[in-house]
Amino acid sequence: MFDKRLTKLCPESKKFIAGNILLQWLELFLNAIMMMTVAQTISKLFYKEWTMQELKIPIIIIFVTLFIRFFTAQGAVRMSYFASKTVKKKLREMIYGKLLKLGSKYREQVTTAELVQESVEGVDQLESYFGQYVPQFFYAFLAPVTLFFLFGFNGSWSTAAVLLICVPLIPGAIMTVQKIAKKLLSKYWGQYAQLGSTFLENLQGMTTLKIYQADAFKNQQMNEESEHFRFVTMKVLTMQLNSIIIMDFFAYGGAAVGILMATRQFVNGNLALASCIFMILLSAEFFLPMRRLGSYFHVAMNGMAASDKIFKFLALKEPENKTKILSEHTGEIKLDNVHFSYDAEREILHGISMTIPEKSFIGIVGESGCGKSTIASLLMGRNTINNGNLTINGINIHTVSENSLMKTITYISHNSTFFKGTVRENLLLAKPNASEKELWNVLERCELSAFLKSEKGLETLLTENAGNFSGGQKQRLALARAILHDSPIYIFDEATSNIDVESEEIILSEIKKLVNHKTIIMISHRLANVVNADRIYCLENGNIAESGTHDELLSHHGTYAKLWHTQMKLEHYGKEWET
Repeated sequence: MFDKRLTKLCPESKKFIAGNILLQWLELFLNAIMMMTVAQTISKLFYKEWTMQELKIPIIIIFVTLFIRFFTAQGAVRMSYFASKTVKKKLREMIYGKLLKLGSKYREQVTTAELVQESVEGVDQLESYFGQYVPQFFYAFLAPVTLFFLFGFNGSWSTAAVLLICVPLIPGAIMTVQKIAKKLLSKYWGQYAQLGSTFLENLQGMTTLKIYQADAFKNQQMNEESEHFRFVTMKVLTMQLNSIIIMDFFAYGGAAVGILMATRQFVNGNLALASCIFMILLSAEFFLPMRRLGSYFHVAMNGMAASDKIFKFLALKEPENKTKILSEHTGEIKLDNVHFSYDAEREILHGISMTIPEKSFIGIVGESGCGKSTIASLLMGRNTINNGNLTINGINIHTVSENSLMKTITYISHNSTFFKGTVRENLLLAKPNASEKELWNVLERCELSAFLKSEKGLETLLTENAGNFSGGQKQRLALARAILHDSPIYIFDEATSNIDVESEEIILSEIKKLVNHKTIIMISHRLANVVNADRIYCLENGNIAESGTHDELLSHHGTYAKLWHTQMKLEHYGKEWET
């Protein structure tokens, strides 16, 4: 049970693994010297060949060997650390490098939760695999051979041979258990990854689950998955306990056979007392390295399962090299008969066609789940179109480099991401060379300057994802960063959802200013936000139900008009009773 792919992946770890094995072998040899000294001392005292004054030399030898063994043991641990440290660093660099090559479309091939588990838990499992299992794998075969010759030269080749023959019974038991456990542990790791994925998704979407009162259903679903994982885990533990019993039987049973043979030879006068004691003290050492290898069995199996997942991710097909660069004058954006689905079971967009002229204000509206945000995701290059074409200034978006796309399009969602740090650091992500004046200018435009001056100015600290700011303040800060980015195209995806009225008005006011010289795509469930749009596309079940200006769509008395009148009734409900 040894994966050559892993050693080829990190050849620099070989010297540390070899160092670990050498130090363990040296520790065994020192232990043999110490046991031989003890055996000789007992023999000499038993036959009264030594007096108590002559014990000084063996005591000194024992203490010296113990002292050296302490450092060899420490050295072996350090070698394990360096071997695993190298692997850990190398694998995480490779996973990160692969992620950069896959770009924002990585989610089409692997979930974020799976990726987190592979790079954290998976790599940690391989750390144990390299640091513990691999050195022990080689040492477990070296130690019995070494002891075979030590026992033989001490007068009993027959005892040495019997003990050496019994040693393979332990790996035989391990291989038998491995055949049974391989499928089980693969299922265990798969279920573990699935449970982690479900937990992360539910945690990230907790607010949405609460809003739609689906938290109880997801709670029940997680309980069922947890119970299934518990069941698989208990089966794995049962298998491991059974394998330990089998290995202990062969290990200590074999040691007992060796002790009995050595004792019998001594009684028959075929073996010296010192040699007999030496063999009694070291018989178990024939089996303990292999027994320890068996105890690392679950580490190896988990490491193998984790490595399969990691190698599968590293083998994912990378997108073709994109070299096209978008100019500042982006021209029109055109979607021509675009089809898209996240999986083979359900298509989200059914032949969407729309034209977005340069420096225009376009609204995309519709009920939740109709495909509005999916269009934004396609425009940002986060997903791949199944059929149809999406072009910017006549250039197919599949050929545009991700760096150019990020410079050209700024995306502002209802839940913008902020990093733990200062306001300055988060703003400079949009424009690293921005001056102090520019930073305060965008904050002034978004009416955040007075608030920040009352705090610590640009050095005001943000907690993770700006959790110490209100929803409105956070969204205005996102807008300030977006304005600083100064790209030709802006996509506002429900940017005014779940914030206070004052913040909404500020954001809408700034969007109106951007309309004069930028291409604005406004995705909103609230139709009042797109009333002044040059063109509104109303989606329904993944299709464009209708398009036109606000007045044109109202006159059609179609889907848009129904949504408009429904929203107006809800927004003005109860106001007729106010005095």
